[in-house]
Amino acid sequence: MPDAKITKNEWAGNGLVTDMMLHDRLAAGVTGSAERVVIGLNWTFVQGPDGAGLAHTPARGTAGCYGLPNPGGYSGRKLADLAALWRSENIFERAIGVAAVNAHWNRFDLKASRENGLDLLQDEGRRTVIIGRFPGLQKRLPNAAVVEREPEPGEFGEDDLDALLPDAAYVAITASALANGSLAQILSKLGDGFAVLVGPGTPLSSALACVGVNAVSGFIASDPDACARVTAEGGTVKSLRPHGRFATLQFEAG
Repeated sequence: MPDAKITKNEWAGNGLVTDMMLHDRLAAGVTGSAERVVIGLNWTFVQGPDGAGLAHTPARGTAGCYGLPNPGGYSGRKLADLAALWRSENIFERAIGVAAVNAHWNRFDLKASRENGLDLLQDEGRRTVIIGRFPGLQKRLPNAAVVEREPEPGEFGEDDLDALLPDAAYVAITASALANGSLAQILSKLGDGFAVLVGPGTPLSSALACVGVNAVSGFIASDPDACARVTAEGGTVKSLRPHGRFATLQFEAG
């Protein structure tokens, strides 16, 4: 496990976090080989010997076919090699890389709280910032400031993060920010508030404590065969839920 005594400043240099720092820290020590790799409409799934990982599948954004460089050549490779695809310019390979990292951390036997990560937050109006439009958010945290890339009426856009995050008391960040490469920039804007990374694509790793994250709330597969099948058939979080458990780890941020 990562050394939780490393502080944010020692690792990130005066609070500046980069995507490569996240990769290097989270990919350290990844072992084993991928038993299967599935790229579905909504999720990308990688199963390793001790766990399975998910990452949000990016939008294709083009008409017609959009291929990967090595179709048929990802399953069976070392998880460490797949984790290195985090650096790929191909957005779908990057998703494989993130899912491979999560397959290392989100182990089948990991002991963790079943508490929902959003339940760790208190509603303090605009000082509670939610990055991502989570289901049931209006009922759970009705006064929070919700930030989206394409905001709806009453929501904030990404340009508002500079004003919202430094003074935020509570921050929830969708794990999709890890897959799309925006997490490092978000973490660099955090103040001293309580921050949690939430979603099936969250790595259940204390390595993120070094950059100001206080808790991680992700997904652990209990039936990887079913998870792979649901992923391949375009399943959503609701469809994955019966085949695993949500898990939350809290730790003291550096």
